[in-house]
Amino acid sequence: MSTATLSSLLEYLYATLSPSNMRWVGEHLIEYAKKEEEEEALTPYTREELLERAEEGRRQIAMGNYCTMEELLQELDEDFAEDNKPQYEIA
Repeated sequence: MSTATLSSLLEYLYATLSPSNMRWVGEHLIEYAKKEEEEEALTPYTREELLERAEEGRRQIAMGNYCTMEELLQELDEDFAEDNKPQYEIA
């Protein structure tokens, strides 16, 4: 989600929630984020798993399943432009 969208959401919450409601929402968001971080924590790979991942990558490249650096940069530019588009227009 873009920073502009998050900022708009935050401003909306400031304007509509009481201080106690803000605290409640904040505490629940922090608690949920901690659980998500624990689930997303990196687990180490064994040497065999790393070698298999590398070999799978080589197989995918051999099958033509890859993109060039130019294609990757173009896709990143498009994603960046999409994230920075105004959410609404002021008339």
